[in-house]
Amino acid sequence: MVAAASVVVAVGTATGMLTAFGNGRGANEAGPGVTSSPRLERLPVVPSPSTSGTSASPSPRKASPSASPSPKKAKKQPITPVAEGLYRHPDSQVLDWVRANPSDPRASVIESRIADRPAAVWFADYAPDTIAARVRAVTSGAAGQDRVPVLVAYAIPDRDCGGASEGGAPDLAAYDAWIDAFARGLGSDEVIVVLEPDSIAQADCLGVGQRADRFASLARAGRVLKAADPKARVYFDAGHSGWNPAGKQADLLRQAGAASAASSDGVFSNVSNFHTTSAEVAYDRQVLAALGGPASLGAVIDTSRNGNGAPNDGEWCDPAGRKIGRTPTLGTGEARIDGYLWVKLPGESDGCKGSPGTFSPSYAYDLASS
Repeated sequence: MVAAASVVVAVGTATGMLTAFGNGRGANEAGPGVTSSPRLERLPVVPSPSTSGTSASPSPRKASPSASPSPKKAKKQPITPVAEGLYRHPDSQVLDWVRANPSDPRASVIESRIADRPAAVWFADYAPDTIAARVRAVTSGAAGQDRVPVLVAYAIPDRDCGGASEGGAPDLAAYDAWIDAFARGLGSDEVIVVLEPDSIAQADCLGVGQRADRFASLARAGRVLKAADPKARVYFDAGHSGWNPAGKQADLLRQAGAASAASSDGVFSNVSNFHTTSAEVAYDRQVLAALGGPASLGAVIDTSRNGNGAPNDGEWCDPAGRKIGRTPTLGTGEARIDGYLWVKLPGESDGCKGSPGTFSPSYAYDLASS
């Protein structure tokens, strides 16, 4: 991702979430094998952005200065979710810590302000034989509660450009097969898929041909996911407001199929980063305007750690003075903003307050009590 804004973005996208992994990246082994979120690497000095069978989320990525801004127009559909609300997966590193430390003086704050909130479940390991079952375990659990799960697909080859969250499928053919299996676990109820954080905003590290192949695979992934579950909402990587200018990001997104209703429901931003909600709302609207496509395309924003905005010095690795942001919701009241989500789980380290993706109670308490 881009250095400053993305500083948090590059490494951080995968470092902080619930994880459906199982690969030892410090990811949380949630029941069905979810992973913890990954960590982003430093980018140019611009604003910044978090693996678990469920994985922990990555840490923030780099970013660069931003800029602003057709196909057939579809009528904008209301953003009212079919289910009552977002799903809180019952297995996560923060819940494990709360259960194991009931007498810790920080436990009540961490439990009420972080552990009790719904957060994304990351699938960041390349395990094609088990991915369908692990995804199904999460989606069926959510369906049983009439809730909407947020899933992060994070296994694109050359992930994180070889940075702290490197990994993924061995090649695009293997990735396509992994996505096919992932899609088989979606079921038929409403689900939100955050498709490959950093995969578009951070594509500059790839050659022209490699980038075109990646984008074709992402477009295919969106089509496969939406065909498997017509109620699935699939969002593509818009980086964040401190990374690429909106016009440049929209052009990259268009190449990856994000302007097509057959592949996409819009974009996501600020994953594992710290930019304010207001900055992301403005940026995402600029990206959507420049992207074109149906008017039904919207955006979701990671608000897990952006309560105090991004550090002025561009620090992305567990920076001090940050704060949890808006509670996750699918009812934002903002035009074209479909949801505020906690994609990176607050308290999962970017790599400075602990190993990347591992839960730090001191960091979580600082975020929750600021």
